[in-house]
Amino acid sequence: MFTKLRTLYIFAVTITLSVIFSGCGDSLNFVAVDSFALGTFAQAKCKTSLSEQEILNIIKVVDEESKESMSIFSTTSLLSRINSNQTDSLDRHIAFNIELAHRFSKISNGAYDITIKPLTDAWGFGRESSETQINIDSLLEFVGYELISVSEGRVHKLDNRLQIDLNSIAKGYTVDLVAERFEELGITDYMVNIGGEIRCKGYNAHGDRWSIAIETPYDGNMAMDSYEKIVRIADKAVATSGNYRRFYLTEDGEKVVHTISPKTGYSVVSTLLSATVIAPTCAEADAAATMFMSLGSSNDVERIAEQCHKEYGWDYYLIFAGEEDYRIVCSEVLK
Repeated sequence: MFTKLRTLYIFAVTITLSVIFSGCGDSLNFVAVDSFALGTFAQAKCKTSLSEQEILNIIKVVDEESKESMSIFSTTSLLSRINSNQTDSLDRHIAFNIELAHRFSKISNGAYDITIKPLTDAWGFGRESSETQINIDSLLEFVGYELISVSEGRVHKLDNRLQIDLNSIAKGYTVDLVAERFEELGITDYMVNIGGEIRCKGYNAHGDRWSIAIETPYDGNMAMDSYEKIVRIADKAVATSGNYRRFYLTEDGEKVVHTISPKTGYSVVSTLLSATVIAPTCAEADAAATMFMSLGSSNDVERIAEQCHKEYGWDYYLIFAGEEDYRIVCSEVLK
């Protein structure tokens, strides 16, 4: 759905390259690399016999594979060709994410919707430039997750004008792909971070669970030097969505955030400032965090967050703007 600058970053994990775990007897080193993927920063830290360059190559290959499949910014990606009706054939990445996205659409009663692209483009958050005059009613005619289905490796649209945007799930999914490549190579202690979407397994170089900070959600916060809470996780993924970075003000001073409602066609401005989700996979955490932001400060968001915690085991940390300070709603373990 929406391109998001994520608010999670690795905190308090100082790793010296090539630190040998004493007593392991396997001569594996902890390696840390910094790179780029999907137009944002990428980090990986893992205990491995591979070199830094080999780890970087894994990230590069997965990045290229994801962009060739799911990028809405490349006109030659498979998703862009599907959106322009040049093909209806799916690869495994797009097919998986459409099916997963449908699950979130049903959970949220349509508040989460990957067919949002015409609206995000119109408001200036997609590949296309924003329109000077936006006819919301005409765009809403071909927005709706019920208008697409998948069968036998093909996508079926009830309206050819419909366009898919997987930005709300593809980044987390790409993190999962890197993590899967690591595990295929026998790496059991790692952290993968692409633009704040994070998946961890095992332990860090100090033998502890991985420490992740949830950032303080205030407008325009780009420094990432203020955090609300540190969570320590292993064998989980974590993602945060928020509207305090990617927004603009109209000439009339109206705030337009990148979370657009597929039901109203307008920006979802609410007292919900950020939503953090901890889930088994990063694709789930990514989409769920966006789903909660799409629900905004409605009564449904707290109910659905707790429902998902009970049904799927996700933990959540929702930060609302209070009268004087932030109001926190979270699952019991995060208290």
